[in-house]
Amino acid sequence: MQTQEIKKIVLAYSGGLDTSAIIPWLKENYGCEVVAFVANVGQDPEDLVGVEGKALQSGASECHVVDLREEFISDYVYPVLQTGALYEGTYLLGTSMARPIIAKAQVELALKVGADALCHGATGKGNDQVRFESTYTALAPQLKVVAPWREWDLRSREALLDYLKERNIPTTASLEKIYSRDENAWHISTEGGVLESTWNASNKDCWVWTTDPLEAPDQPEQVSVKVEKGQVVAVNGEALSPFKCLEKLNVLGAKHGVGRIDIVENRLVGMKSRGCYETPGGTIMVNALRAVEQLVLDRDSFKWREQLGLEMSYVVYDGRWFTPLRKALQASSESLAEDVNGEVVLQLYKGQVTAIQKKSDNSLYSEEFATFGEDEVYDHSHAGGFIRLYSLSSRIRALKEQK
Repeated sequence: MQTQEIKKIVLAYSGGLDTSAIIPWLKENYGCEVVAFVANVGQDPEDLVGVEGKALQSGASECHVVDLREEFISDYVYPVLQTGALYEGTYLLGTSMARPIIAKAQVELALKVGADALCHGATGKGNDQVRFESTYTALAPQLKVVAPWREWDLRSREALLDYLKERNIPTTASLEKIYSRDENAWHISTEGGVLESTWNASNKDCWVWTTDPLEAPDQPEQVSVKVEKGQVVAVNGEALSPFKCLEKLNVLGAKHGVGRIDIVENRLVGMKSRGCYETPGGTIMVNALRAVEQLVLDRDSFKWREQLGLEMSYVVYDGRWFTPLRKALQASSESLAEDVNGEVVLQLYKGQVTAIQKKSDNSLYSEEFATFGEDEVYDHSHAGGFIRLYSLSSRIRALKEQK
């Protein structure tokens, strides 16, 4: 450690066990001033109550709480949603999308207060260390980075609790909190505990936001969603900001058990991990956008949008937000979404979301052409020539083989 080079560190602080221990550890090992930075990205408001006092009690010289909720949904979630990105086919990237905006705001604060280093509480096993530090590098490469989990010898929850107890630093953490959770406006994730064995079924403690689909209302509920340029702009006829649209849909989705997944994913660092993710409002949004796309996008455009989504899922998951590639993918999806306007009625029932009505002024669906009844616009005889040309390469290959 070149401790003499660091005088002031800005720490991404949550008020939880890890970051509460990091503040005194930084002061002891680096002999520096620690400024705590708290990002409000829509986590439980209870987590923010008294967080400044907690940080100061732990030894921080200052604590800054920054409200990033609207920016998070409008500038990070919506662009990703527009591409259709799903990591490994199921994960709606809730943690992945939040990290770049948190790290960006942390960098901005560090530059404002004249810090010479940045610190995060991500472990050496996870993806978040890459996401935080890739953002730091892209935006302020001159700032040093401290990652305590890669340096200290505190290796367990018990060790962290003992460390704080020895220093008379209060904490609400306990050994009973066996699950690791990440929460923001878009989702909540749960890892650890019984989930560490893939043969254990998840139990009720693994789910926080959503009603068990088996216990959800016996009557389905319908919700109307308006889409403009590939973005949700209104719910049940009420125009709202992106964050407010999500808030409203979160309540409806959670009530009906919508948006639960229990998956094993491939982490960027090479290991697999299991998690239970809840994204109720986001799952409704995804279904609404896909329903409008079905009407508006032609076959090749839809295929390209799917490719954009696949590539964007890896870019976001891997922490490459502040890169030319992400900007290019986003620009392409924005171009495709120009005509993705419409309205969808979705039915919520026992964990399922089904688009049951959809319309768009830009719809390419033509009842005249698609009907199974008699029509006067489609000449069936034209199909023969199309098929002959479409399969011409196969015909030539077969003729050569026959010779």
